[in-house]
Amino acid sequence: MPLNLQSAPRNSMRAIAAMCALLGAAKLPAQNPAAAAAGKPQVHIVATGGTIASTNYYSANVGKIGVDALLAAVPALASIASVTGQQFSNVASGSITQDMWLRLSRGISDTLRARPELSGVVVTHGTDTIEETAYFLDLTVADPRPVIVTGAMRPSDGIGTDGPANLYNSVRVAGEPSARGRGTMLLLNDEIFAGRDVTKMNTVRPDAFGAPYRGALGIADPEHIVWHRSATRQPVFDIAGVRELPRVDIAYVYAGADGAAIDAFVVAGAKGIVVAGVGRGGTSPGIGAAMRRAMEKGVVVVIGSRTGSGSVPVGTGASRDGKGPAAVGSGDLPVQKARVLLTLALLRSTNPRDVASVFAAHQ
Repeated sequence: MPLNLQSAPRNSMRAIAAMCALLGAAKLPAQNPAAAAAGKPQVHIVATGGTIASTNYYSANVGKIGVDALLAAVPALASIASVTGQQFSNVASGSITQDMWLRLSRGISDTLRARPELSGVVVTHGTDTIEETAYFLDLTVADPRPVIVTGAMRPSDGIGTDGPANLYNSVRVAGEPSARGRGTMLLLNDEIFAGRDVTKMNTVRPDAFGAPYRGALGIADPEHIVWHRSATRQPVFDIAGVRELPRVDIAYVYAGADGAAIDAFVVAGAKGIVVAGVGRGGTSPGIGAAMRRAMEKGVVVVIGSRTGSGSVPVGTGASRDGKGPAAVGSGDLPVQKARVLLTLALLRSTNPRDVASVFAAHQ
């Protein structure tokens, strides 16, 4: 992908000038001597927008800064890596689309292929849907070099902004040889999570992210990167020739819920539906009936849990008598992650049994 730096607006540059000076004077962790002796790693940063690139966040006139301003705010990056930047987009993460997922994933893969000298890639992103983008990249970028997705819970000109530290540590991890083979990861608040496992658990706190079922992969300590466990790469989907992803929606189960939402999704053209069930995948009578109607029309249904943690058995995708389709369990994936996996699984097959095999392989 071509380098395309976007200059920050003048008023935004003034807003971060003081921050740049402060950060430049701050004593950030020194580069590892062994890494320095071997030469600084090369890391490419792809900026998509989000709070990390926002100014005047708490007013009606929210502004944006570009990737060049993001880099200028962390001058210490030059001490740990040789960094290049690219402006992919500059939007809130709620505006990220499936088409953008395709372009972002293919662009990262193309960049890694064209630049063998790169140690890794960092993607800056809004936090509201960051976990979905991270999982999509984990499922579609095959290169063993790490992709680190990061953002901020506080705007770039806010008091106690966390963006510069998150970006700094993400570049550290992207340049770390031990990060290879771990897939796409998310880093915020010094914590490193697998793209598959991480979820947002708070609306505003800097420690908003966690992996309640599997835990963090590691920590970016000041002195070095500490890994708590390994992360085995799951099978990757080839999207090189994909021009459009199938429509997959999410329906929510609640007391007294009927099947109107599921019926509407089917009419709208959904190829798959993820149901956020109660408890371990429970449904209401209305939802259950609508699920059966959808499956009879060839829509693949995955049942997960709205609880935010725990598992729903994947199953076989076939009814108990083996004569018809059945809902596929999401395993321990939260419903928003199950939607990402189902979207890609449908590129391979619309048979529930095949989809169940895909979900079983990604547990």
